[in-house]
Amino acid sequence: MLTDEFGPFSPDLPGPSTIFVVFFGLVMTLVVLGFVLVAVNGISQWRANEASPLRSVDAMVVSRRTDVRRRAGSTGAPVDGSGTAVAMTGPSTSTSYFVTFEEPSGERRELQLSGVDYGQLAEGDRGHLIHQGTRYKGFTRQVPGPR
Repeated sequence: MLTDEFGPFSPDLPGPSTIFVVFFGLVMTLVVLGFVLVAVNGISQWRANEASPLRSVDAMVVSRRTDVRRRAGSTGAPVDGSGTAVAMTGPSTSTSYFVTFEEPSGERRELQLSGVDYGQLAEGDRGHLIHQGTRYKGFTRQVPGPR
């Protein structure tokens, strides 16, 4: 007959300490809250953009910047007998592109663009900016007149 004498919650078997359980629970709670916070912020930004009107304004490109993020590769188990770990994935980078536009009123707005759109703009360009909230929709450059 089976009894609970030697089950997983038997008082005779040592278990994790209370401090460990509390610390582990606290860390897991913080990790989950971090994921929830990032998700809520992303959804609220998306909703705000959806609710924003499509704006078309005259603007000038006042600055451009890039944000390059590097990630180290992950390593796997040793494959040869020497104990040397072999990279499973190589290091990678990702680049985000940002342009700051200034409207005639003096209001500035930094928007994230694709690399293609970023490459077509230069500081000092004047033209017509179309955006919806924080979403870049396009920029039509004004061609300067003859001098």
